[in-house]
Amino acid sequence: MRTPATPSLPAFGKPVFPPPFWDLGRADYTSQHARRRSAILLRRSAGRFGQVLRATSWDMALFPAFADAPEPGELPAGSSEGSRKELDWLSNPSFSTEDALLLHQRSTEAANLTPEKSPLIRSPSRSDLSGESDTDESLKKSSKKRKKKKKKHHHYKTKKKSKGGSSSSESDLDTKRINDKAAASLDDKTSNLTSNRFVWLDDVQAFTAETFRIDKKSDPANWAYKSLYRGDIARYKRRGESCLGIDAKKQCIAWDSPTSGRKQLQRRPERYFSKNNVKTLNTDGIPVCSKSSPSDPTAFIPVFQVETSDPSDTTEVNPLGIYDASTTEWLQGKGYKGEEHEPVNTQQTFQEPGINVNPILMTKVEEHNKKVRENPRDIQAWMEFVSFQDELMRGPSPYASMGEQEVRRKSLKLILEKKLAILERAIESNPSNVDLKLSRLNVCTEFWEPPAVIKEWQKLIFIHPNNPELWKKYLLFCQSQFSTFSVSKINSLYGKCLTTLAAVQDGSMVSHPPLPGTEEAMLAIFIQQCHFLRQAGHSEKAVSLFQALIDFTFFKPDSVKDLPTKGQVEFFEPFWDSGEPRIGEKGARGWRAWMHQQEKGGWIAVDNPDDDEEEDIDEDEEIKDKTLPKWHIWMDIEYSRESRHWLPWRPDKTKNQAEEDCEDPERQVLFDDLGPSLIHLSNPDIQHQLVYSFLQFLGVPCISKLFPPNLYIAMDENSVFDNVLSDEKPLTSIDMPLSGFSSIGHMDTMLRRRHHIGHRKDGEEFIQNVFHVLSPLFSGKEKSNLSICWLQYEISKVVQCIQTKKKKKLKAQGRKSKKLAKNLLKAPDNRNDLALWKLYAYLEWLLGNTDDARKVFDTALCTAGTGGLKSPQLCSLSLLYAQLEAELLQSLEGAVTSRAVHILTKLAESGPYVPYNGQVLSVSILKARKTYEHALQDYLNKTPVADQDRASHSNQLVNLVGCYTVFQYLTVGIDAAELVCAQALEKLEGLHPQNCENTAETSSIQHFPTALEAVTLLRANLLRFHMKISVYPLNPLREALTEALKRFPSNQALWRAYIQSQRKSHSASKARRFFDGVTRSTNSLEPWLFAIQAEQMRKKLMENVQRADVGEIYSTIPETGLTNRIISLFEHAIQSENGTHCPLLWRMYLNFLVSVGKKEKSKGLFYKAIQNCPWAKVLYMDAVEYFPEQLQETLDLMTEKELRVRVPMEELDLLLEV
Repeated sequence: MRTPATPSLPAFGKPVFPPPFWDLGRADYTSQHARRRSAILLRRSAGRFGQVLRATSWDMALFPAFADAPEPGELPAGSSEGSRKELDWLSNPSFSTEDALLLHQRSTEAANLTPEKSPLIRSPSRSDLSGESDTDESLKKSSKKRKKKKKKHHHYKTKKKSKGGSSSSESDLDTKRINDKAAASLDDKTSNLTSNRFVWLDDVQAFTAETFRIDKKSDPANWAYKSLYRGDIARYKRRGESCLGIDAKKQCIAWDSPTSGRKQLQRRPERYFSKNNVKTLNTDGIPVCSKSSPSDPTAFIPVFQVETSDPSDTTEVNPLGIYDASTTEWLQGKGYKGEEHEPVNTQQTFQEPGINVNPILMTKVEEHNKKVRENPRDIQAWMEFVSFQDELMRGPSPYASMGEQEVRRKSLKLILEKKLAILERAIESNPSNVDLKLSRLNVCTEFWEPPAVIKEWQKLIFIHPNNPELWKKYLLFCQSQFSTFSVSKINSLYGKCLTTLAAVQDGSMVSHPPLPGTEEAMLAIFIQQCHFLRQAGHSEKAVSLFQALIDFTFFKPDSVKDLPTKGQVEFFEPFWDSGEPRIGEKGARGWRAWMHQQEKGGWIAVDNPDDDEEEDIDEDEEIKDKTLPKWHIWMDIEYSRESRHWLPWRPDKTKNQAEEDCEDPERQVLFDDLGPSLIHLSNPDIQHQLVYSFLQFLGVPCISKLFPPNLYIAMDENSVFDNVLSDEKPLTSIDMPLSGFSSIGHMDTMLRRRHHIGHRKDGEEFIQNVFHVLSPLFSGKEKSNLSICWLQYEISKVVQCIQTKKKKKLKAQGRKSKKLAKNLLKAPDNRNDLALWKLYAYLEWLLGNTDDARKVFDTALCTAGTGGLKSPQLCSLSLLYAQLEAELLQSLEGAVTSRAVHILTKLAESGPYVPYNGQVLSVSILKARKTYEHALQDYLNKTPVADQDRASHSNQLVNLVGCYTVFQYLTVGIDAAELVCAQALEKLEGLHPQNCENTAETSSIQHFPTALEAVTLLRANLLRFHMKISVYPLNPLREALTEALKRFPSNQALWRAYIQSQRKSHSASKARRFFDGVTRSTNSLEPWLFAIQAEQMRKKLMENVQRADVGEIYSTIPETGLTNRIISLFEHAIQSENGTHCPLLWRMYLNFLVSVGKKEKSKGLFYKAIQNCPWAKVLYMDAVEYFPEQLQETLDLMTEKELRVRVPMEELDLLLEV
């Protein structure tokens, strides 16, 4: 049996031990493997010499100053540096005297447990040897297993030590072997000694405060490092800034776990629009007051209690008396018998654990189901049931359980499917109702593909070919589908629609009778087609359509009047292809004259136009500057040709031209393009409306507006916001009846406005020829209206010259306009027309000829006779004259004796007019006031019956109120004038309670403005003028405009006055609330447009003020987020019914995004715009200006959709090469 080897001793007679623990932090033992290896060696060596040796080694380790062992870093053979470094271990910051003494005491107690007479080194006895042999075998096995495990996880590297004592490799191997055996022996003996004192915590049944575990093994890392391991230190958060222990009130330690803190940080408080809070808001609250006495201020929530029959029975289940009666009986296993004592709770269904049902919504659902079940023919009930689905989806589902409600998504598709199911049930009960089918198609449009929807539309049109409203919606739907859109396809669809309705109107289609209003609807669809072609760039076809229909309507031969429309069109085709001059061309005589000449034989001689009057511009002259970018040159040429080539090209026979000589074939219009669109109009009013629509199409201001259905899809110009001389002359500001629509030949981007006033020479000649041809067709009042339109057109050009401050152009235009006015007044029918005299005098006043204008006014008043207040034209003339004179006043001082008071006084006297001589008698003023008062009461009490009487009566009333208001303002003051307007408005509102936008939608031909609108506009203009010349609060003007706009939300003149007045207000909150209320209550697009314009004006003011270097003035306007507000308004506007297909709205939105620098977003918006308005060429032109790098892509897109491109890129390249 092998005896255990003893450790080799050095020359000085002491055993060699590994370096002490306090020196483990040195450079030689910094690595992780070295520290682990030294700890293992120490544990193994300690077990071979017994507990005494272990205690001695600990004493030496803890108190090296009292041992003879060499210090770390000291040479073995007594070096001179050793004495100086003996006590360096005391300066180690990790050394603690208390811990060292405590560890030494524990080691001493462990050593006392062994026999006192055990020697340090002794020879083993036989019993020991026998026991030790077994121990050696077990030690060998355990050491081998331990070594294998160590080799798997750790790889030891032999390393030479630079400092400290070292031994040979043989001694190291012996030391390892001895240490392994000693450590195993020590572990066994220690476990035997302590087996009676250690208890597993899992085996302990009851935990007490004294239950703990003793671990006597020291942690070497506590001596090797300067601090404890961070995982063993409890985490806490300091609250307060003072040191711990100083102030107990300010100090606090939170023993919170870090995970809970993180969870609390991640969970943010929910906003009001979150899912859970929306459910809470949508549920109805429980009433907290007693219903029996709602007026009692001391009312409280009643608490109902049920007295049990045997109180002693409840003591067992409710010993503390904290449960209510229902809970106590439930614990007893009984049913609650106090239902009759509970209050009626409308939300008791919410308390059920499985189902959450809203009783109010359920009640509404039951009501709607009951209505449609009992009366399935009630269309309005079905429509209300469909609309109710939106309200139902805004709240929690009345059928879903609690778990389903949390997961449920309020998807649009779910709403649409429910609506579709309801509408299909409704159509089954009402198979012939068109409104239900239209609603179904609108729902299907949201989630069906366009081809499928178009097939459904075609089926519907096939069943109801005589319904004009259905045709309008079908045309708008096909026109706004980008994927299937092309100009030729939509134009042929318009022709098919008009051909079908014409066959229904004249009785050719026997299967379907014509519906009321078919003729008016046909004209509305025809005008919509012309504006569609104009917006697509095919202005030649649009003009040809008007020419053909006017010739087809007013110059029809008597021999073909009895034929159906299709036969009349067949006779009209030879005339169109004959080369005969058409309406607007020189020498045009009409279809009737051509037919008579054909019946007689021969041809009509046509006057050849003079060659000198032609205005030809070479293509080379179109490029003014070749250094400009290519896209800029293309736009200049495109605009130039758009303004010059809007008339159809006709071969000039004097120059021996043929159809092949036309350089641009698109300028020629064939009969196939317009033949299907010719319709028969027999109503004189509708015939006149056709003429006024053509004049408006050419840019001539007229007295009537467009039809409502095609009003917004034709709006494409931002002139709707222009205030013509509004700030300079508030009383006589010109209101253009049709603003927001580009006239023919004017197609400009948002950044560049019109370059020329009116039309070019050939265009002006065309308009003059139209007036000359149409004037003989009318007589009486209609002929006078035609002359008024012509003179208003000339005045509008003068106003444009004044606005642009072009003095030379103004002078030339003034001469032409005055010449036209004099020629019109020389006509026998117009010599006594006071309306023409008024316009002529106003023209002189605008040109600055005040004295000449007064002479014209005085002459007209003298020749008007003694009609007085009973003559509408005389009242209108005197009102304009007095307003112009009042605008010359700087203040109200001396206004009583002014020329304006003299004019109005003479009007009330009903005598011959006497020119102003510088004074006005007070008696005349008193008499005039009484006369005005009686006349106003008489007119307010009249109730005309006929429509013509109603129109003339309203015009006379407006003029009378205007004269009386100005008279009171100049003689008494603004309060008296306000009283007159308030009295008139109150009476008008009582007579016409529903005189709002609904009447505008029912009547196809509208005269502008109505009496209520006109009086409100007069009042607003008077208040603005008074605020200009004196100090007056803004509130009366604001209230007057808001009340009028609530009734007439589509009146552009009132909106312009409103935003002009709000521009002076510092706070925009009132205006924003008003805009929001109006947009919610009407389908008109004007509130959205002017709300956006008001915010843009405010943003521009903000930017101007902030850019100004004037100190802290910008702080007085604390407005932020205007850009986001404007974008939000645009988004809501384009989602409205009328705004989706309005090109002007998309142009404004695109221009705004580009102006704020959001170019990438604006590109996406452009494609979204053409998805909804693919026919609007101005959108593509704006895209070329905003995104010039995509010029070719935009032109390819225009060519694909068959929009008019007048300058192909190939032609532009050739022009640039020349």
